[in-house]
This record gives sequence, structure tokens and C-alpha cells, in this order.
Amino acid sequence: MRALLALLRTMRPRQWTKNILFVYPALVFDGQLFEIAPFLRVTAACILMILMSGAVYIVNDLVDLDKDRVHPRKRHRPLPSGELSIALAISAAILLPLISIGVAVVWEWRLAVVLLLYLFIQLAYSLYLKNVVIVDVLVVTAGFVLRVIAGVVVIDVANFSPWLYACTGLLALFLVVGKRRQELFKLGEEAKITRPIFHHYNLPLLDDLLRMVMTSTFITYVLYTIEVDTVQVFEVNLALITVPFVIYALFYYMYLIHVKGEGGAPEEVLLTNRNIQITILLWVLTFIILIYILPRMLAI
Repeated sequence: MRALLALLRTMRPRQWTKNILFVYPALVFDGQLFEIAPFLRVTAACILMILMSGAVYIVNDLVDLDKDRVHPRKRHRPLPSGELSIALAISAAILLPLISIGVAVVWEWRLAVVLLLYLFIQLAYSLYLKNVVIVDVLVVTAGFVLRVIAGVVVIDVANFSPWLYACTGLLALFLVVGKRRQELFKLGEEAKITRPIFHHYNLPLLDDLLRMVMTSTFITYVLYTIEVDTVQVFEVNLALITVPFVIYALFYYMYLIHVKGEGGAPEEVLLTNRNIQITILLWVLTFIILIYILPRMLAI
């Protein structure tokens, strides 16, 4: 039981929020959130993506085992600390993708393609691409976009705007660059030892990238709210009223990075920061009202 719990921790349960946030948008924004069959299909896709991403995290820890043993925080993970055996980790890294892809092949072949592509990209990242400057952050971002696609291919979508791919991709890139920035800031020269790619980064570069990506994320989201046909009253697209939530969240995250010294672990910010949680909740509730409630009220 202890070994299984160690294996579960190695699969990063805190990171599963990424799958929830990025697999479900197609369901929500296509107006199918409260339909049982599509909800169950997207939930199943989310579970398969969790299994696949969990396997990737295990591979990452196996590849980085020696570096993690000298990392001030990562050395306490189950594999570097010796709590999880290498043999069990290798077995799980092989078995979990086989289960995930096998189920997807039988159920929805397009999801199997997405999972295979995700696995290929992440393995390439773990084995080589994580050491290629700029490409490393783009590859991690691609994993988030594939999560969105996984939620799209398992249901019939009619109103899912392609702009959401751009929005989610840029948001993911913003979080990835912010995480890189905070790792370098906190670890200093030790960062180059624990992650060789930091030989190619410095704080001025990462700060410039962060500002550029934040601006691009905001502009792309505004364009999405203008383009999307959510609810229009008197020829005004009410999706625009969600823009303040997004700009506040982006600004507040920058505040956490530059003032509070947080942001090195986006999943922890999401799970612990009350302001971010409230902002996301209000944003989601606003869209639920616009997509699901207001149209029925106007139709009465």
C-alpha cells in the first residue's frame, strides 16, 4: 500500500487540475455542460489524460533521478528519496500508457491519436527537448493545447470557437514562462545544476517573455469574446463582460510573481490562493449564466 501511495504521489495529483481546466472547455463553451452523455464522455477523456500525464511524470522523474537527488525540493519526491522503487516506476510508466491508449482505441480513435501525440511530445521533451532553449516552454505548452483537443474530439461540437485554442495555449505559455522565471529567481546559480536549460535563460529575458505573453493572452481573449456568438442583446456581445475577470487574474498573477515571490508552482496557486479561486469561479459562473440561463430567460 505504501508503494502504491508513493506511485500515486509520483503521478502528481495536484497537477490533475490541469486536465480538469483544459479538457472541459469544449463541453462548457459548446453549451453541453448539463447534458449527461457528453459530460460522461469528456470525464472519461479527462481520466485517460490523467493516466497518460501521470505516466509522463513518472518518466520525467526516472530521467531526472540524479538531478532531483540534489534538488532542494525535488529530492523529497518518492523516486529520488527511495520511497518508490525504480522497478515499480518503470512498470507503471509502461502500463499506464498502454491502458490509456488501449481504451481510447476501442472507444474513440481520435482521442487515441491525441494521447499518442501527447505521449510522443512529452517523451521527446523528457529525453531531449527540455534542453533546447525556447522550444522547451513551447513543448510544455503544446501539452495543454492537446488537452483541449482531447475534450473536443469525444463530443460533437457546434459552437466551440478556434479562438479558445489560442487563448488556452497562450494562458498555458504564460504559466510555463512564469514558472521558469520563479525557478530561476529562487534557485539562483543552483538552477543551472538542477536544470541545465537555465544556462540559456536569465531573468531579463524571462521577464520580457512573460510581459509579451501576458499581453498576447489578454488581447487574444478580448478577440475571442468579440468573435464568439454567446449571447447578444441589442447587438452587444455580453461575453465582453467577462474581460475584467481575465485582466484581473493576469495582473494578480504578475503581482504574485513579482511582489509575493510565488508562481513557481501554478497548481499550488490555483489550489491555495483565494483571490485566484474566486476570480475563476466568478468567470465560470458568468459564462454559465450567459450560455445556459440567459438565453432561456430571453426566450420567455
